[in-house]
Amino acid sequence: MISIDRLDHLVLTVADIDATCDFYRRVLGMRRVEFGPEHRVALAFGRQKINLHKAGAEFEPRAHAPMPGSADVCFITDAPIDEVIAHLEAERVPIVEGPVPKTGAMGPMTSVYVRDPDRNLIEIARYGSA
Repeated sequence: MISIDRLDHLVLTVADIDATCDFYRRVLGMRRVEFGPEHRVALAFGRQKINLHKAGAEFEPRAHAPMPGSADVCFITDAPIDEVIAHLEAERVPIVEGPVPKTGAMGPMTSVYVRDPDRNLIEIARYGSA
C-alpha cells in the first residue's frame, strides 16, 4: 500500500488567466509563477501551487471535462476570521456564506465562502478559535 503525504498541485480551468491571477494575488496572497518552455502559469502558496489552464486551450493530459467554475476548494489561513472578513470587504469580494462552523481534515474550523472570477466556490477556513 502507498501513502500520500500532501497535495502538490491542482489544476483550475479558467476563462481569463490574468483575472484569475489578480484575484488570487489580491484576495489570497498567492504568487503568480511561470514555468516550463510553454510559459505555463500557476499560483504558488506555501508548498503547493495551482496550475492554470485557459478554457479551450488546456494542456494534456487533462481532466475529462474541464470547465471554468466547477471547483470547490478550501484554503486554510492562520489569520483570525474577522481579519479575513475585513480583508474581503476591503477588496470588495462578496461573502457567499459565513462565518460558519465546519469540519475539515483536521477537525473543527470556521469558514467563509467566496467566489473567484470563474465562480468557483472558495472556502477560507481557520482551525481553532475564529
